[in-house]
Amino acid sequence: MKKIAMLLVLAGFIAGSLTAQTANVPDNFVRINGGTFTMGSPANEPGRDSDEVQHQVTVSSFYMGKYEVTQREWFDVTGTTVQQQRDKADSSWPIYGEGDNYPMYYVSWLEAVEYCNKRSQKEGLTPAYTINGTNVTRNRNATGYRLPTEAEWEYACRAGTTTAYSTGARISNDTGWHEDNSGSTSHPVGQKPANRWGLHDMHGNVWEWCWDWYGTYPNRAQTDPTGASSGSDRVVRGGYWDYSAEFVRSAYRNSTYPSNRNYNFGFRLVRPAQ
Repeated sequence: MKKIAMLLVLAGFIAGSLTAQTANVPDNFVRINGGTFTMGSPANEPGRDSDEVQHQVTVSSFYMGKYEVTQREWFDVTGTTVQQQRDKADSSWPIYGEGDNYPMYYVSWLEAVEYCNKRSQKEGLTPAYTINGTNVTRNRNATGYRLPTEAEWEYACRAGTTTAYSTGARISNDTGWHEDNSGSTSHPVGQKPANRWGLHDMHGNVWEWCWDWYGTYPNRAQTDPTGASSGSDRVVRGGYWDYSAEFVRSAYRNSTYPSNRNYNFGFRLVRPAQ
């Protein structure tokens, strides 16, 4: 009887801990518990690029959006539509999916950062960024929304896996939106199954801006890395709806200049864990 009582107490403690971990999770976010993983890809992974050098990375816990930021979420904060964003780039370019639940795109890195601050202020949170023209610095103690670091993004995408995709060594129709199944357009968020940690569309749909300047990976272990100290290009991750399978792998890296506003650039939010 004593053993049973102790087990019940222990079970209650564990349940209480889990409840405490999830009680303050923002709507449409999941808690990503920190841990250590191998970032990058092995030499024999099909489609691998030379900049995917494997190294050990430890990340702290954080909250991440289940979905890419939607067109409705963007409009609610900025008052602009995907067509208006498109017109800032080139009014002759197409619209690849439009509606409240489609991912927002035609968004530059700087606009994504500005959105983070505006949404934070709207919800009474401390903005994560100080923006001075094109110079942006991050306040690590802020409570507001921000872009994930490249390491956080890959850690969350992998969701404990070591394979090329979070669904296994080969891509499938359930992995995400890519050139073989997208019909050459974006799709409403959350239509493909989530990964093991509850995140949708980490493979494909639209590219997702990360905080980091693009740079060479180190050959050493790191804790909460934030990328190169400077550079010309910011990292984008995840591939998009018109890219082939090797470009939506968990480890695949891409980058572009931060003012680039294109039909396949969107983003996903993170917040600090409580």
